[in-house]
Amino acid sequence: MNQTHIHLLINHLPIFGSILGGLVLAHGLWTKSNQTKIAAYNVLIISSIGAVIAYLTGEAAEETVENIQGISKAMLDQHEDASVYALAALIILGVASLIGLFLTLKKSSFARTIAVVTLFISLISFGIIARTGYLGGQIRHTELNSATPTQQQGGEQEDND
Repeated sequence: MNQTHIHLLINHLPIFGSILGGLVLAHGLWTKSNQTKIAAYNVLIISSIGAVIAYLTGEAAEETVENIQGISKAMLDQHEDASVYALAALIILGVASLIGLFLTLKKSSFARTIAVVTLFISLISFGIIARTGYLGGQIRHTELNSATPTQQQGGEQEDND
């Protein structure tokens, strides 16, 4: 297994982890369950670590595909540019989650405030990382670039008479 394999395996973790952790955190806030909030913070921290790994293995993945026929340099550049913002967002989310975890464990009066802030950050982070993943998917998944299903089938349209 090389860095390209690791990149392809790990890149879904921060996407799904950021939204899943956010949903679990929202549930923890709603039910006022510290155990649920702690679980959410752990998911968000793991997601942040996944984003760092995906970012660090991205260059090797780029080198693997950049000379393959049909790979667009512009798409690689778009994905790479977006990944910087995604990494920053997930690092901020990880730090907020660590603070939230600490405050929740210490039963601080600021624990609820940081939970709400972390929830907001997780939703924003999800949007940024999901877009980054979408741009990365377009590099090899040409079906994402198609305008309509009928164009994929040679432009033939079904006759409904």
